[in-house]
Amino acid sequence: MSGFVEKPEPIQVPGLVHLHTGKVRELYRNEAGDLVMVASDRISAYDWVLPTEIPDKGRVLTQLSLWWFEQLADLAPNHVLSTELPPGAPADWEGRALVCKSLRMVPVECVARGYLTGSGLVEYDQTRTVCGLALPEGLVDGSELPAPIFTPATKAEVGEHDENVSYEEVARQVGADTAAALRQATLAVYSRARDIARERGIVLADTKFEFGFDGDDLVLADEVLTPDSSRFWPADRWQPGRAQPSYDKQFVRDWLTSAESGWDRKSEQPPPPLPRQVVDATRAKYVEAYELLTGQSWS
Repeated sequence: MSGFVEKPEPIQVPGLVHLHTGKVRELYRNEAGDLVMVASDRISAYDWVLPTEIPDKGRVLTQLSLWWFEQLADLAPNHVLSTELPPGAPADWEGRALVCKSLRMVPVECVARGYLTGSGLVEYDQTRTVCGLALPEGLVDGSELPAPIFTPATKAEVGEHDENVSYEEVARQVGADTAAALRQATLAVYSRARDIARERGIVLADTKFEFGFDGDDLVLADEVLTPDSSRFWPADRWQPGRAQPSYDKQFVRDWLTSAESGWDRKSEQPPPPLPRQVVDATRAKYVEAYELLTGQSWS
């Protein structure tokens, strides 16, 4: 059992129809048929959306995504139409709401890995492969791969795990041409982002993208290259053979699995609220990632 500890009631705005509540985002449709995505300050861990929010998190995700969309515009068109608030929207949506094209979304999480860790490491330790792709012997947690790899996953509902699948399975599900386009776009965008991050002292270990079609054009959608969708490691502390320090919600995961939280991950009980020090430390990591990548101070 997992999902929302406390599922929020979506804000109702005249002229907008609420479509979906995700782990982080609320999705609406406006009268023109465009989508309005609003990034909340919710945070999830271990398939639970926690009862405690991280202040500014939604704005950091939105503003960082916008910055990356600009860096990647020549490689991949994106779904953003406007950052203006819809009429009647609450002031709190400022900086966290995007008006976006309505796309035919491809039901695949497009994951690119340049380093071995996470679920990829688990599979590698068992079979020396990741998503069916053979890798060299001798790799350890945090090893850089000989070249970035495309390791897709199926999209899961809130509270469920995404499941790694082979490229052949993606081709079977969405067609060979679409699968090839997804792989090419994913690896091109990852490689550009990896190089940009490296110049700023950050290792982009892996990341996931979502794509949709606008007519026949493949378009980059949702969020891109944020601490929620990517593993960012400080380059000066990267050391293969151990878990890496990271710019993400590791403080949250560590506290939830500590004796202090009193929570048993294997139980069906929801996680407890986060203490203030964990909230503050997590917020600081998100802001630090934004500032290092963009070169802009967060205000």
